[in-house]
Amino acid sequence: MGTIQSTPRLTLTRRFVRAASEFLTAPASPRPLACFRIGLSAILLLQALAIAGSLLELYGRHGIIQWPLVADGVPPGVPRLGWLTALAEPLGISDANCVRGLFLVYVASLSFLLLGWRTRWAAAAAWLAHVMMKVTANASVYGVDTFANIGLFYCLWMPVGEMFSLDRAAGRATGAPSWLARLSLRVLQIHLCVVYLASGLEKATGEQWWNGEAIWRALMRPDLGQFDFSWLASVPLLAKVVCWQTLLVEIGYAFFVWPRRTRKWWALATIGLHAGIAVMMGLWSFSALMATLTMCAFLISAEAAGDRRA
Repeated sequence: MGTIQSTPRLTLTRRFVRAASEFLTAPASPRPLACFRIGLSAILLLQALAIAGSLLELYGRHGIIQWPLVADGVPPGVPRLGWLTALAEPLGISDANCVRGLFLVYVASLSFLLLGWRTRWAAAAAWLAHVMMKVTANASVYGVDTFANIGLFYCLWMPVGEMFSLDRAAGRATGAPSWLARLSLRVLQIHLCVVYLASGLEKATGEQWWNGEAIWRALMRPDLGQFDFSWLASVPLLAKVVCWQTLLVEIGYAFFVWPRRTRKWWALATIGLHAGIAVMMGLWSFSALMATLTMCAFLISAEAAGDRRA
């Protein structure tokens, strides 16, 4: 009798395990991951071009934030420019040349990553160089640097070079659907859901995101505001609506970007949110990177023609 009663439970468990296994490991095309690699590399190369003239101010020993001040906030064991200069000093290589040399390595590795040439090695070099620059200029980094570092780390193990790459042209990659491509895509998707949900919930705990003050303060900051929005003080309801819409898009992301009926529209709403941030606040690199992540995770299909999997 006990065996008969346990059969439905066992069947339900098997169905759940099968569904979970298919969700995480069913073979998927590496196309979205290849687009992720190309988008990430292109954005970081453009960012590198923008800061190329200010390397010593951002990363130099005697830059805006000097190395001894930064060192106290860096966890032990994390590589930094100081390590490189310590190795180069006996060879007569100056701190400034170390900064320039590391930056050239960073740009070169990003270029190889963009083209998909020796993709994993290029990703490893780009990630390590980015870590060293990021912790050295820790006081001046912001969201784009954090997500760029995460993205480069993902490129170390995700099959991002399987398509649209020189590795594929050289026969080092097949471009075939794989379980690793599916798992990688799920990691990227779930990570984005956690990020937006956490960001939205944190915003929702503050009064300024309900009374419109948050958008007012952001648009009126001298270092971020691109236009004169002083007139917004005369239309407080508009500021509130913009804040409420931001909360809705971010908190709703984890719930409405999965169903097929709402996925496209929620992804486009999120991309539109970041486009607004880029235009109104000048945060072009951050906005482009976040828009690219959503586009690659949820708008570029990883399925073969006729496959209806999510």
